[in-house]
Amino acid sequence: MPVRTRVKSLLGKINRSAAVVLAIAIALCSPLLSAQTFTVLHSFTGANGASPDGGLSLDAVGTLYGTTSSGGSHNLGTIFKLKTTGTETVLHSFSGYASDGFGPFAGLIRDGVGNFLGTTFEGGNGLCGLRGLPVGCGTVFKLDTTGHESVLYSFHGANGAIPEAALVRDSSGNLYGTTSSGGTHGDGTVFKLTPSGTKTVLHNFTFGADGALPHSVLVRDGSGNLIGATYEGGYFNNSLCAGSGCGVIFKMTTTGSETVLHRFTGGADGALPYAGLIRDGSGNLYGTTVQGGNTTCDAGYGCGTVFKLDSLGKKTVLHRFNRTDGANPYAVLLRDGSGNLYGTTSQGGAHSKGTVFRLAPTGKLTVLHSFSGPDGATPLAGLIRNVAGTLYGTASTGGAHGRGTVYRISF
Repeated sequence: MPVRTRVKSLLGKINRSAAVVLAIAIALCSPLLSAQTFTVLHSFTGANGASPDGGLSLDAVGTLYGTTSSGGSHNLGTIFKLKTTGTETVLHSFSGYASDGFGPFAGLIRDGVGNFLGTTFEGGNGLCGLRGLPVGCGTVFKLDTTGHESVLYSFHGANGAIPEAALVRDSSGNLYGTTSSGGTHGDGTVFKLTPSGTKTVLHNFTFGADGALPHSVLVRDGSGNLIGATYEGGYFNNSLCAGSGCGVIFKMTTTGSETVLHRFTGGADGALPYAGLIRDGSGNLYGTTVQGGNTTCDAGYGCGTVFKLDSLGKKTVLHRFNRTDGANPYAVLLRDGSGNLYGTTSQGGAHSKGTVFRLAPTGKLTVLHSFSGPDGATPLAGLIRNVAGTLYGTASTGGAHGRGTVYRISF
C-alpha cells in the first residue's frame, strides 16, 4: 500500500480524537512567536500540481524546486520551480506508468552539473504489479538542465518497490536510497545505484530485529556509512505498535553490513520513526517519531517525539508532543548553527491541521505557525533555510484550492 494511503489511514485514526481535543488545544496553546512572518508563496491548483508531499531545494539565487505527488497535465505528479515572488513553472509533468514513472513523493537532490535526481513511488516497469495492477514499482529519475526527464532505474519488486524517500549522493556520483517495500522478504531495501546505472541491493529487511518498511532518507557519516530509520520492525513487545514493531535506527556500510543503533520500545521512548535523521558535527543524530512519547496523548498511542542519539548510542527524548504544540511529525528535522531544531508536525496545533516548530537546545519548543487550512494543512515535509535564516516548506493539503501550498517564514 503506497505511503499516502498508509499516512492518511493513520491520520484518520488519529483524527477521531481531534474533535474532543481541539477545544482544549485552542484554550491551552501557548502564544506564538510574534517576531516572524508567515507567507503563502503559492497555492497549487491541480493543473499545476497537487499534494506537495516532499521537501524543497534551493539554488544559489533563491529559486525553490520541488515535486508534487499528483496533479499536472496527467494528474500523475510534477516537478516544479518556484520563484520567491510566487511565480511557479512546471518543469515536468509525469505522464505514465512504464514511461517516466509517477507519484514523486520525495524531494529532489542536485548533482554537480545541475541535474535534478529523485524517485517516484510507482510507475516505471509496467510489468511490476502493485495492488493487482500493472502500475510499476517506482523509479529513480533524472531531470537534466534542458528539462528532459529520463528514468535511470525501474524497480521490479524483487529488488525493491515503492521508493518514497529522497536520494543521497556521494562524491563519486553513486546514489543511495531506500524502498519502503519489495526485496527478498517484501519488507523494504537499502540500495546503491552507480553512475553507469548498475543497482545493488545492500540490505533486504526481514521484518525482524533489523527493522522493516524504511521510508526515510539516508544520511552519510564521516566514514561514508549510511544511517537511516525503519518505520516498523525491531522491538515487538509493545502492543501499541500493533505487533509490527516500533521501528529502528540503523547504520549500514556501503558493502551492506547493518548495525542496529536503537530499537524503539514504544511508550515514552517513541515509536514509528518515519523521517530520516540529521547529524551534527560531533556525530550526534536527531530525528522524530510519529507516535509514542506522551502516553496521555491520542488514546495512549502518543503524539510523537523529537529525539537525539549521541555518538555513543545513548538516546534522549528531547520533546514529547501533546497535540496543543503539534502531533505526529513525519518530516526530517533542520538544525541551525546555534543548535536549534526546526520541523513540522502533520497534525495538532491551534487548529489541529499541523504546525511548524522550533526546539531550542534548552528543550523549549516554540510553535512558529499553526496551519488553519487556507494557509495549508497536513505538512509532511521538512524545512529548508536560506543564508538569511528564512524558512521554506510545503503543506500537502489546504491552500486556496485545497491542493497544498508552498510557504515562507521570515524572522
